[in-house]
Amino acid sequence: MARRLIGPVAARWAPYLRSLLRIDAAFLFMAHGTQKLFTVPAGQPRDPVPLASLQGLAGVLETFGGLLLLVGLFTRPVALLLAGEMAVAYFLRHAPRGFWPILNQGELAALFCFVWLYLAGAGAGPWSLDARWRRADRTP
Repeated sequence: MARRLIGPVAARWAPYLRSLLRIDAAFLFMAHGTQKLFTVPAGQPRDPVPLASLQGLAGVLETFGGLLLLVGLFTRPVALLLAGEMAVAYFLRHAPRGFWPILNQGELAALFCFVWLYLAGAGAGPWSLDARWRRADRTP
């Protein structure tokens, strides 16, 4: 009985929850980029990373790719690019420290990688510029 009741409700809310996942994850992801590029937010004063470095490239991708995901613009290709960035980050920075993500401090890189991979396949959801443009293309 409960399954029959929950199924339609879950199906109706799933696209909106996907939008919320995208917005929340993108906002959190952007903080990593702005911390690298602008040292904001920062727990203690430090210099920004050099732009012409892997950390600088990561900061640009995380800040501006995160912004595109936040508003849901070009979600699928941007999410695929960022999933790749997170896979590279995991295998270059975390995996050499050990197998388990909880021990090598790579759980965020792994989680972001799979969230972005999911959004690359599933799309942005209804609360996005991508969806707005699709609706505008359909109206005569």
